Amino acid sequence: MEGASFGAGRAGGAIDPVDFLKQPQTILRVTTWIFSIVVFGCIVNECYVNKDSQTPMLHCIFNENESACSYGIAVGIIAFFGCIFFFVVDLYFQQISSVKDRKRAVLLDLGFSGFLSFLWFVAFCFLANQWQQTTMSIGVSQGADAARAAITFSFFSIIVWVALAVKALQRYRLGTDMSLFATDQFGAEPGAPYPGYPSGSGVESTDTYQSPPFTETLDTNPKGYQVPAY
Repeated sequence: MEGASFGAGRAGGAIDPVDFLKQPQTILRVTTWIFSIVVFGCIVNECYVNKDSQTPMLHCIFNENESACSYGIAVGIIAFFGCIFFFVVDLYFQQISSVKDRKRAVLLDLGFSGFLSFLWFVAFCFLANQWQQTTMSIGVSQGADAARAAITFSFFSIIVWVALAVKALQRYRLGTDMSLFATDQFGAEPGAPYPGYPSGSGVESTDTYQSPPFTETLDTNPKGYQVPAY
């Protein structure tokens, strides 16, 4: 793309909503946003159950470990608001005119996506381990499907966030390569000469600058002419 920087076109260009929604990065963000809703929604609504019919107190379905439910909810909420934030950043990314600001946005996206990938990996391992140690009962069996859904979508969230991190890394490399391409067109030294025309272009190339014609033979005081004295 001509004039592109970090995967976006020139600043101030018009944004086509249809093309924006069709971008793989946008689809991935919407997907992981939905996954985060599923995970913390399942845990909040279905994963707090009674141990038996005689005790009204609610316990976490994952081996009665409150930390497991709290961690799953926390990661889901962080991912939920993170997806909204970066969705807005992607929407207005083309309006950012500064290359440095674009670079910071891409690096922030890369770091956040990698961090969320790690958090979801920990959540998947934590929830799966506690679910294996859970003793089945009447209350647990009622929320078993929600617990399995939370574990399953935690695993899917790892894949999607890793894909977002890879997309951010590709955008960063694209911007870096283009900046290097722009700086390599001229010599690195301040006194380096400009490159000549390429061969076969129909124009003769010169290695060094040559003085204009007839200037070397031009005499400042031609013979036969005297400056009149006043």
